[in-house]
Amino acid sequence: MYLLYKEYNDIFIKRIQQICNRRCEPEQFTILVREIPFCNEHKIRGCNVDHFFSKHHPYSYQSFEILYDGKHLDKLLCQAKSLTKKIEDLRHLSSLKKHSRYDAKIEQLEDMLQTLGREIRRVQCRMTIEQKELPVAFVTFSSRWGTVLAAQSQQHTNPLLWITEMAPEPRDVIWQNLAIQYRHLPLYRIVILVAASLLTIFFVLPVTAVQGIAKYERLKKWFPPAMAVDLIPGLRSIVTGYLPSAILNGFIYIVPFAMIGLARLAGYISRSKKDLNACNMVFYFLVGNVFFLSLLSGSLLDQIGESFSHPKDIPNRLASAVSAQADFFVTYILTNGLAGFSLEILQPGLLLWDTLKSYTWDRGKKKCPYVYSLPYYRIVPFVALCMLIGIVYAVVSPLILPFLVGYFLLGYAVFINQIEDVYITTYETCGLYWPYIHHYIIVAIILMQVTMIGLFGLKAKPSASFSVIPLMVITILFNEYCKIRFLPTFNQVSVQDAKNNDDLDKKDRLEEENVRKALDAYSPPCLRPLDLGMEGTSSTKPFLSPT
Repeated sequence: MYLLYKEYNDIFIKRIQQICNRRCEPEQFTILVREIPFCNEHKIRGCNVDHFFSKHHPYSYQSFEILYDGKHLDKLLCQAKSLTKKIEDLRHLSSLKKHSRYDAKIEQLEDMLQTLGREIRRVQCRMTIEQKELPVAFVTFSSRWGTVLAAQSQQHTNPLLWITEMAPEPRDVIWQNLAIQYRHLPLYRIVILVAASLLTIFFVLPVTAVQGIAKYERLKKWFPPAMAVDLIPGLRSIVTGYLPSAILNGFIYIVPFAMIGLARLAGYISRSKKDLNACNMVFYFLVGNVFFLSLLSGSLLDQIGESFSHPKDIPNRLASAVSAQADFFVTYILTNGLAGFSLEILQPGLLLWDTLKSYTWDRGKKKCPYVYSLPYYRIVPFVALCMLIGIVYAVVSPLILPFLVGYFLLGYAVFINQIEDVYITTYETCGLYWPYIHHYIIVAIILMQVTMIGLFGLKAKPSASFSVIPLMVITILFNEYCKIRFLPTFNQVSVQDAKNNDDLDKKDRLEEENVRKALDAYSPPCLRPLDLGMEGTSSTKPFLSPT
């Protein structure tokens, strides 16, 4: 607990320092406003935003950017990008085969692209889309102090109007989700929670089958031909030892991608929030399926039924099940470490996908280089699961700890390389994942303490079992203290820090420059200027100007 507190405090300090180092970023001067009502006089929302913030925040309000329903524009932009790609492909083929017959087709597509560009500019006109305003706006302030006060206070007597929060980074925004009404978001989240729960329940079948392979005596009863493995020396050890972990890892590999797909449908306004939600769902999926179902598999329904009918026996059942599965989890950590980190370095999935595209629909076309961001939703839950296994087994089977230390050392070396040389940064976390990791470790400690109660009970030491209960109480109280002491700073920005950063801007004379950057940072993609007047043809540069 001391180490957890120290680490939380260190990351807390680093987060404040990182926010200070990023003083020029536009999100520090911008808030997101949702559920904007119509102006009574002009019947438009943009006018109401200006009136409201000019009246209630007169000393810090600077400007606003209202958002529009740009579905029609998005379709036109998709068509324009498709035409641009066709022109690029034809030019590439023309340069390879030296055929003049491509020139006429290229010219025709370029004319179509220019016509489409004029149509897009016409639709982009504010007068044309003025009636398609969304009840959402980005509001910019002249100081961080004013931004924080506006973002973290209730703006209206009705809390379902003028809902404010700090804006995410411009590159982190999921623009299409801003069109979802704020009142509908709880329904989206409930549907996603139900879908994730169903996925967890249906995954019982492969996990139970895998554990059936691990228990050879039971496997022979279910599937008599399995006795043939005794004919080959050493094959039984591979089938019952390594094979279950390999199959389980194969099934689990698809889980993070399924969860991130569900999180995309939950209506989060930023990729960072979407990834955090997916990370949480994957962790609890792994705890439920890989840990608990691996422990309870076999006579699963009978054990669950007995646990509900005799809840006092749950610690004893957990302790006996944990002791019986030690070998499986040692093998799981070794498999996950050796195979998982090797796959992380080699990236075989992306390599196969790129090879498949090169020999099918992208054959003969010019390759576009791509770089991916760090998949937090895939990496953090698996590391947290290994921490949980190690903490629970530290009491029951301490021999698992050297394997776990090796796993973390290898993982540290691999991910230092991946973060520095392979992945790109698509958004800044500023330590936002640590509160989740802290929570996962606390869950692991409580599970370990419940297991200790059961273990001492199995060894007929009731006094030792009762002595663990105060430890559980202390752990829960410690977690609540950390929530009170540190968590608010990870969810909000203090007025003191905002004011200190404003003073540093005044000292460095960066106030006007930083506010000017923020004014133009949150222009919706559908309203950004096009770049069609290019040297040569429209196929040699991106269709949209870079942001």
